[in-house]
Amino acid sequence: MKIICIGRNYTDHIAELENEKPENPVVFLKPDTAILLKGQPFFIPEFSQDVHHEVEVLVRINRIGKHIQPKFASKYYDEISLGIDFTARDLQAQLKAKGLPWEKAKGFDGAAVVGKWIAKQELPPVDKLNFALNKNNETVQESNTALMLWKIDELIAYISQFFTLKIGDIIFTGTPAGVGPVAINDVLVGKLEGRELFNIKVK
Repeated sequence: MKIICIGRNYTDHIAELENEKPENPVVFLKPDTAILLKGQPFFIPEFSQDVHHEVEVLVRINRIGKHIQPKFASKYYDEISLGIDFTARDLQAQLKAKGLPWEKAKGFDGAAVVGKWIAKQELPPVDKLNFALNKNNETVQESNTALMLWKIDELIAYISQFFTLKIGDIIFTGTPAGVGPVAINDVLVGKLEGRELFNIKVK
């Protein structure tokens, strides 16, 4: 399986990081070794002094697809979750300044939190989902998938032009504003439509 991530999919987050609005979805990959094992804490890597949380809605692909049309994209997933794209922001900035790939800042071990999966029929329409990240009982990120620049089905269609989607692939659909650093002993709780999907301690 592969983890396909989307960057710059919420206008408020683009402004927050002073990035340019892209003409097409920004796509990058994380290796499967980036997934944080269930029940394990997130350990801040020794190579970074500025790891940020980025909460995102996730979808899991349930069939093989290539060159998928947007009108058929909804058939390629039946589960939704919430996760965190942990980012070593200082390392990412160094790599971007040199025009280098920044997988090291995004794909390190433990950098992908994948919460519990929910059947999409149990939820409101996928383009109207409320989600939030709480840090130490304070809401730090909160948004709705209606605010995505590219909706989930559009993302699946776009990604499938370049990568064959396979069963079990996970798509991270982008983060809204509110990203920020994590510190030792922080507790991060992700909620989708009020349902707690992950609870992570930082060490």
